[in-house]
Amino acid sequence: MATTPRPVYRNIHITDIARYRLPPAGVVSILHRISGAVMFLLLPFIVWLFDVSLTSEISYERFTSAFVAGIGFVPAWFVKLVVLALIWAYLHHFIAGVRHLWMDATHSVTKQQGHSSAVFTLVASVLLTLVLGAKLFGLY
Repeated sequence: MATTPRPVYRNIHITDIARYRLPPAGVVSILHRISGAVMFLLLPFIVWLFDVSLTSEISYERFTSAFVAGIGFVPAWFVKLVVLALIWAYLHHFIAGVRHLWMDATHSVTKQQGHSSAVFTLVASVLLTLVLGAKLFGLY
């Protein structure tokens, strides 16, 4: 009597990463961690921007000139890209956090619910980032 071989579960090797496809919930989970790390690492920049924007009218002019002339040797386009990364990190982290709170509150732990809420999280964070990025870069 022949038995079918049992499936072998193993860790993913670095060479398997290009072929491995995470489900949307896995992508949201990883991006949630990355967005939290980005916000944490850029916290001194956020505090500096907040301080410069609120201290006085002169410092507010310095704040707005950072988006036009840059900061020291850092060009303005790079400052805008960093701020755009912060916008994405905040929006994604916030929406993914609300997703987790919703799943905890409603006990929505089915595979289909996780998939649809993950896709919503990805799409909403990217769309909102595009809208705010267009404003940041002066498209409207």
